[in-house]
Amino acid sequence: MCCGPKMMWFQKNNPAVLFVDKRRCEKGFMRTRPNCEVKPDIQADFRDLPFQDNSFSLVVFDPPHTIRARETRGIIAERYGRLVLSTWERDLAQGFNECWRVLKSNGTLIFKWSECDKKIDEIKHLFPGPVLFGTRVGKDNKTLWICFFKN
Repeated sequence: MCCGPKMMWFQKNNPAVLFVDKRRCEKGFMRTRPNCEVKPDIQADFRDLPFQDNSFSLVVFDPPHTIRARETRGIIAERYGRLVLSTWERDLAQGFNECWRVLKSNGTLIFKWSECDKKIDEIKHLFPGPVLFGTRVGKDNKTLWICFFKN
């Protein structure tokens, strides 16, 4: 979910992966990376996925981390999209609900979050279940990778 330009993926064309994003952007949409593109297998909003319940053993949720009141032209919003200030909490909650809905029993959800605008403590109440494990990485340890397991 929210694959964007697949920047974290080592195998951007892995046939076992179904890439989903609501955007589709041709090469040249980013002024800082002219060869970058957003080319999901399925174009869909993370808040309303077109999949049946219990469809996947693994779901990776990497929503936009930037939260703004209005449209911005910043590089981060351009590259990854953004959440809207008035709806970000509801949107993330819907995203987690969709993750959990399409995840099979004994499935794994990997969630990536950057604390650029909201600290992890400000979104924990939206989590679909207890955190199995996680880690902080990146500059200033502001990026988190969190793992959930659906029993």
